[in-house]
Amino acid sequence: MRVLLIEDEVLLAEQVADGLRDQGMAVDLAADGLDGLHKAGANRYDVVVLDRDLPLLHGDQVCTALAAGGTHARILMLTAAGEAADRVAGLILGADDYLPKPFVFDELVLRIRALARRAGDAPRVLLRAGLTFDTARRTVTRGGRIIPLTTKELAVLEILMAADGAVVSAEDLLERAWDEHADPFTATVRVTIARLRRKLGDPPLIETLVGAGYRL
Repeated sequence: MRVLLIEDEVLLAEQVADGLRDQGMAVDLAADGLDGLHKAGANRYDVVVLDRDLPLLHGDQVCTALAAGGTHARILMLTAAGEAADRVAGLILGADDYLPKPFVFDELVLRIRALARRAGDAPRVLLRAGLTFDTARRTVTRGGRIIPLTTKELAVLEILMAADGAVVSAEDLLERAWDEHADPFTATVRVTIARLRRKLGDPPLIETLVGAGYRL
């Protein structure tokens, strides 16, 4: 899952981003509305977490622009204004969900995951090639055995399983499982795939198609 967090409180933004990354999400940051709108247009996100009170371009304007542009991403609006009228106003602008500040981090995670499932119409449990992936609990089993995976390994495996047999390129994996700071010229994807193959065991499940990508 790839998330864009548009928040001008730098310390809060960094803390939330670190927490979401620990949950296996790829997170990009923007500190003002203009930068956020630019990044949302340049990259494909599953969820945009949008602070309402932003410099340069107000969050309401960002939300309206994203909704009007037919963005794939679901929009979760954050604001210190928690009155019912404020929540209604945010939803009218095109937000998919609304969370007043201060918020409980665990609730934020649950709301982001729920929105991401709506964005991709993704099932809670993925089944393929003898693997069972519980996307809510972030657990993978094969033949009844739980396979311990890192957050990035889980992210890559989820993308491959959700592709339902289609080939996924290394570039697509890098874009969706890592954030904007990932170096496209590194062997990060290849190394992660190699670790996944080793942990998933025999017979091998991940196929490499030279020049095309990977398939489960």
